[in-house]
Amino acid sequence: MRARDNVADASDLQEQQPGNAVVEAATTLLGLLADATRLRLLVQLTHGEQDVTALTAAVGAARPAVSQHLGKLRLAGLVTVRREGRRQVYALADAHVGRLVVEAVHTAEHRVSTRPAHHRPIPGQPGGR
Repeated sequence: MRARDNVADASDLQEQQPGNAVVEAATTLLGLLADATRLRLLVQLTHGEQDVTALTAAVGAARPAVSQHLGKLRLAGLVTVRREGRRQVYALADAHVGRLVVEAVHTAEHRVSTRPAHHRPIPGQPGGR
């Protein structure tokens, strides 16, 4: 099996529409990413595990707010937490979450900058095959 065999592209998604439960879960997931503090937290976690103190300093929010956002992300299954002594250390739940966060940020960077798109076109879309 090649690595490519595990990657869905746009044509794969066009051939099989996701069910209602999947669409609902994706909508909830994207809604969680729509908050600036939560997105900043997830971006920080793409760099590896971090505790609440480091995350609070990195995103510039109050510790109680960071803790609440991390709680929502944990309940949604986007982050995991483990105890290390008295500290709670957070990490992304899986690679899918990391890729989604990175792609969202890269897409936004293209939209707010003058840099041209550099990725291959999506089949079936304008400019695609």
